[in-house]
Amino acid sequence: MSDICPVCGLPKELCVCEEISKEQQLIRIRVERRKFGKEVTIIEGLNERDIDLHKLVTDLKSRCACGGTAKNGMIILQGDHKRKVKKLLVEWGFPESQIEVE
Repeated sequence: MSDICPVCGLPKELCVCEEISKEQQLIRIRVERRKFGKEVTIIEGLNERDIDLHKLVTDLKSRCACGGTAKNGMIILQGDHKRKVKKLLVEWGFPESQIEVE
């Protein structure tokens, strides 16, 4: 017996809740300078309940070859990766019109 999605009531294989939630989020990507002049890329606007941030940050860290973490609904990556992160998010199904790079 397959698992049933609690939101839409469809089997997990047919569930489209995650795809719908991806289209409704406004994602902001920005770069900040931290201590000692180090730059970090901050990704905000991802809903923790709809998307697994820890899986997403693991994929981003491996694809960008950097360190990082997921805290308080934000993803923080070491270094300036804003263009690469936008390209990867679009690749993973987030609409380009909903991603804002500052």
